Amino acid sequence: MSLIRIQNLVKRFDQATVLNGINLEVEEGDIKVVMGPSGCGKSTLLRCINRLVDPTSGQIFFRHQEISGAGVDVRALRQSIGFVFQQFALYRHLNVLENVTLALIKLRLMNPALAKQKAMHELARLEMESHHLKYPSQLSGGQQQRVALARALAMDPAVVLLDEPTSALDPVMSREVASLIRRLHSEGVTMMCVTHDLGLAQEIADTVLFLDGGQIRAEESIERLSQNHEDPQVRAFFGKQSMP
Repeated sequence: MSLIRIQNLVKRFDQATVLNGINLEVEEGDIKVVMGPSGCGKSTLLRCINRLVDPTSGQIFFRHQEISGAGVDVRALRQSIGFVFQQFALYRHLNVLENVTLALIKLRLMNPALAKQKAMHELARLEMESHHLKYPSQLSGGQQQRVALARALAMDPAVVLLDEPTSALDPVMSREVASLIRRLHSEGVTMMCVTHDLGLAQEIADTVLFLDGGQIRAEESIERLSQNHEDPQVRAFFGKQSMP
């Protein structure tokens, strides 16, 4: 069943067209991986879905309801569409537990004791419960990424959007995040992941959506994209990636 459906999505910033007629679908249980050169609109695509930026034109449907127009309850929408930011976006003055419970208490109006119970469950799921009283500055990059994921998952979203989840991590931590994403997928979590990391893409998905110039140029296996795709620009991009 289609969870997210995008039709003819356009996003312009002043005179620059960043997204130019995007059409795609995300099914329940998918991991949709988006790659492309810097500035091609990958992160903007995620931000349009979560309404962090407003589309210029086109339509976005979530569970068959249009969410791209005026009158949408954006705060309610974001409870169903989780977002994990490239730089984690944890509150430095709050400890791990407080970071995860904040939205549960402020947005879901959950009793603080129940919010703590829910937060500890998600932290345990990601092997971070023993760090619940630490502050972000006391955590490694990989641990901060786990907390950011726990915060998103605590809201029980229908889908989690991941914006460059390994860009701030070293290779060892990147492999840990890839393993974590695979495990969450096996547990039924639907995800859409923007990345420049071909190793991550290979580990978490069978196919990759290639975005360039604000348009989807291909959606194929990495092997085909890098070796025998008919578009030479697609082959050139993936040929420059470091294949393991």
